[in-house]
Amino acid sequence: MAEPASEVLPASPRVSCIIIFLDEERFLGQAIDSVLAQTVSDWELILVDDGSTDRSEEVARSYVAAHAQRVRYVTHPGRKNRGMSASRNLGLRHARGEYVAFLDGDDIWLADKLAHQLSLFERYPQAGMVCGATLYWHSSVVGGGRPDELVPVGALPGGGNAVPQDALIHPPRLFRTLYPLGRGASPSSSGLMVTRALMDQIGGFVDRFTGLYEDQAFKIKVYLNAPVFVSSKTYDRYRQHAESSVATGDATGARERKRFDYLLWLHEYVRQHRPGDQVARLQLSRALLRFRYPRLRGLWMRFKPWLRRPR
Repeated sequence: MAEPASEVLPASPRVSCIIIFLDEERFLGQAIDSVLAQTVSDWELILVDDGSTDRSEEVARSYVAAHAQRVRYVTHPGRKNRGMSASRNLGLRHARGEYVAFLDGDDIWLADKLAHQLSLFERYPQAGMVCGATLYWHSSVVGGGRPDELVPVGALPGGGNAVPQDALIHPPRLFRTLYPLGRGASPSSSGLMVTRALMDQIGGFVDRFTGLYEDQAFKIKVYLNAPVFVSSKTYDRYRQHAESSVATGDATGARERKRFDYLLWLHEYVRQHRPGDQVARLQLSRALLRFRYPRLRGLWMRFKPWLRRPR
């Protein structure tokens, strides 16, 4: 285990770090070690167990025993599996920091992650969130087959970027330009930091989303309610492996079903919170077409290559 710089923690640490996990015994220790290795020490770590059935609880409790002043273990009543949103919200209820940073149990932070993001909040106190580029970490798994890929926030599939880097972006630009309504890459959940004041304002995560799109529902609320500082710096390594929720969702087809449910939720959220935003409503209507009229989409996909053929 990595050793923290100090085990002396004030009653109200500056940053509450929250790791949620479900059956992550293979990777959980690496995630925790990356928090312990941070170059600043004014943080607490809350380990949220979403009903693990492997040795994850044993791993988590071993760190609590070794670092009792700053690491805590919590779980749902009856150790039930409640999903990712409910688990993040459970961590938030136990958090005491002015800022909150999330880390999934199979990802890791770079050592200066907290220090750099705190410095940005000092320079841009109006920001509600700070996020940055993410390393898609294919090489973490033996035989991954793909090279690691650095993806800045807003990166476009064909090259270029939908948003400026190292800049404060005001609402609703990120809402309109980033995935899933726009084409720009969304920041990873493990690479951001949010003010506790904003978390309280927007109501945390949406419990309805237990896995896929739970992070997007949260980030959309941030994009629409506060300025976000987009940094070009890399803060996290996002582990790519076959057992991740995204990979499993793609393999089973659940990702498409969850996307439809997410867009329906977002349509209602925009209707309630941004009733005059006609651009957002048009974007959502277009995004929902593929689900409401699947046959029409099938025809479009069939004839799309022909329509784009040079004349």
